[in-house]
Amino acid sequence: MGINQLSSPIFMTVIFIAIFYFLIIRPQKKREKQIKEMRESLKVGDQISTIGGIFGKISKVKEDMITIEVGSDKTKLQVARWAIGNVIKKDDMK
Repeated sequence: MGINQLSSPIFMTVIFIAIFYFLIIRPQKKREKQIKEMRESLKVGDQISTIGGIFGKISKVKEDMITIEVGSDKTKLQVARWAIGNVIKKDDMK
């Protein structure tokens, strides 16, 4: 058995793992990092949407809880920080 026959399956496995890492794992880690940074930078006055589809304005920020005002009567809801889906920029609202 020659070196070519033995190294070919190993080489193909390494290539497959590298492709899997760069196409799936790395982008997912990058996205998770962006979401974590967004949630850590939340501040009073930000317009947000939750992962459940609730839109509101942040009125109070605690360590793990965010209080948001929702609707025209400014009903206050408390949501977990991890439940914030994204911050709505003023450009997106128009």
